[in-house]
Amino acid sequence: MNEKETINVKGTNVSFVSKAEEDYISLTDIAKYRNDKNPSEIISLWLRTYSTIEYLGLWEKLNNPNFKPHIYEGFKNESAKPHFWMSSKKWIKETNAIGLFSKSGRYGGGTYAHSDIAFKFASWISAEFELYLITEFKRLKIEEQKRLSLEWNLQRTLSKINYRIHTDAIKDTIIPKTITNDQISFVYADEADLLNVALFGMTAKQWRISNPKTKGNIRDYATLEQLIVLSNMEGINALLIREEIPQKERLIRLNKVAITQMHSLIDNKLMKKLK
Repeated sequence: MNEKETINVKGTNVSFVSKAEEDYISLTDIAKYRNDKNPSEIISLWLRTYSTIEYLGLWEKLNNPNFKPHIYEGFKNESAKPHFWMSSKKWIKETNAIGLFSKSGRYGGGTYAHSDIAFKFASWISAEFELYLITEFKRLKIEEQKRLSLEWNLQRTLSKINYRIHTDAIKDTIIPKTITNDQISFVYADEADLLNVALFGMTAKQWRISNPKTKGNIRDYATLEQLIVLSNMEGINALLIREEIPQKERLIRLNKVAITQMHSLIDNKLMKKLK
């Protein structure tokens, strides 16, 4: 879930968050426009109406494959009776709804709803408030898209500028070195380390010793080219093992594969597109 953002609608601060790439707006904040002291009561009053239950149920049917329509039908029938009562937590728990969710916490806590539902609630609160909410929400989303577009263009420009520096550095630093006689004669207990030596020139343990303050392992810091070659080498090594090729000979062959494939990938146009 993304970090909470806030917009001001007619003097009322309304927060929203992004969840699964969808925007959820605080019903609690919207309800404060009507009753700042007890917003949850306003939400419950809205939830107990037949039209609200019907709308929520239809929304869930369209967007939620795990929704429980038989429970919804029961609530819809009950909502026509004067004693009917509903809360957001009850609706979520009983019907397995995803259009609403509750967020705990002193600041930013309360009931949130998908923007489709939140706008519906806002119209019940006040038609004027609904229009202001939609206007402010759209304005914020437009500004967000402009900012993302600017950042993307900036990153693309910097990427082009740095590409030559990057490729030159790769040629000097990440092309695998021809393994030494000592490395050839060493027996590697772990086949993964055999690949590490063939490609990176060191075992996982040797990398950790050289990078004591770095989190993760040697493969976490591999380039895209190295990861592709590593994947290819795993398949080749499996075939060599089946052919009962001795480890020393496999190491020499794999090292040659790593050097050859890395040279081929560095200036490959398709690799540029992937980056």
